[in-house]
Amino acid sequence: MTEASSALAEIVRGEGRRVLATLIRTTGSVTLAEDAVQEAAIEALKHWTAEGLPDNPRAWLTTVARRKAVDMIRRDANRTDKEVEAMDLTGPAPDLPESVVRDDLLRLVFTCCHPSLSHASQTTLSLNTLCGLSIADCARLMLTTETAMARRLGRVKQKIAVAGIPYRIPSDAELPERLDAVASTAYLMFTAGIAGETVRPELCDEAIRLARLLGELMPDESSLQGLLALMLLTDARRMTRIDAAGDLVLLADQDRSQWDRAKIADGLELVERALKRSRHRAGRFELQAAIAAVHASATSSDDTDWADIVELYDALLLVEPTDVVRLNRGVALGERDGPAAGLAALDELEGLDRFHLWHACRAELLVRIGRTGEAAAAFDAALSCDPPAADRRHLERRIAASR
Repeated sequence: MTEASSALAEIVRGEGRRVLATLIRTTGSVTLAEDAVQEAAIEALKHWTAEGLPDNPRAWLTTVARRKAVDMIRRDANRTDKEVEAMDLTGPAPDLPESVVRDDLLRLVFTCCHPSLSHASQTTLSLNTLCGLSIADCARLMLTTETAMARRLGRVKQKIAVAGIPYRIPSDAELPERLDAVASTAYLMFTAGIAGETVRPELCDEAIRLARLLGELMPDESSLQGLLALMLLTDARRMTRIDAAGDLVLLADQDRSQWDRAKIADGLELVERALKRSRHRAGRFELQAAIAAVHASATSSDDTDWADIVELYDALLLVEPTDVVRLNRGVALGERDGPAAGLAALDELEGLDRFHLWHACRAELLVRIGRTGEAAAAFDAALSCDPPAADRRHLERRIAASR
């Protein structure tokens, strides 16, 4: 693909996501909207390459996608009501209902986070359909396989169709009950951008934009201040996570002089406000942000207050008792109390055999204890979990260094 074609494809992807949100709203069907936008995107690439970029690419895509949707409905029109639906789509786009949510994408994320669906289904549907994450991205974020993730998405869409769950923009009164899933969607989108195979700045920036909008929408909600703080403090390290060769650089080895001090300052101020507001009821985002703040405030890995971090993980486990949190707490415990203590904590965890980071963390602790044979086996087990390429290269380097 030429540079010009690549640039056009990027515009189509970006605008197509927003057009998809509009089509879902107007057609009430994710499947129909996805098919229509996909056909419109193919047509756009063909026409724009030959005739140049239109003045308003999104309007162009929206018009073509609506026409495609009408054609699809008519091809499948066995009933009169479908014909009527098709005719409705040929008219002007309906006015948006009044809503305090002014952003198209954020409004549609609230729409997808319907309380009739499970929390995991809400976020998965939003990430794949509206945020443009692939099934592979979603599977990696949810610690499952691509096959299982594809099945989950299929079941979600089938449930929506069979149960007749409407894609209706929720009223302002309905927003709070959907807030947690919407915030999770934004955070997972950010995580996909910063912790994927390569850093994807566009995902990080969009997720931070959504977090800012959520904070403006509900300024008294401490979890949203924590969410934005967590993103800023993590994003401050974005440029130091990968070296010039594209290889992973662990937190302990990152060049802290290159961290974005402005983002750290904003993040620290936000997390302090969030913890004051939540007091003793701090939620997962406030606590994760507080952990990120400890790392961001340390001048070196050795200077890190691991005792504080272990206490924060203890508090986090009370509100988010997941295996990932337990794993991270075990690693922090290893830093505070020594590798044997950390290894004991990790060995208590069950069901993480397919999670390469669990094996990798065990391997590092075994190396530090001097149990090199067991460490080699743990590194091999991590590689057998088919980790992302950057993680694989890091593991291979560690295996070579530990022999």
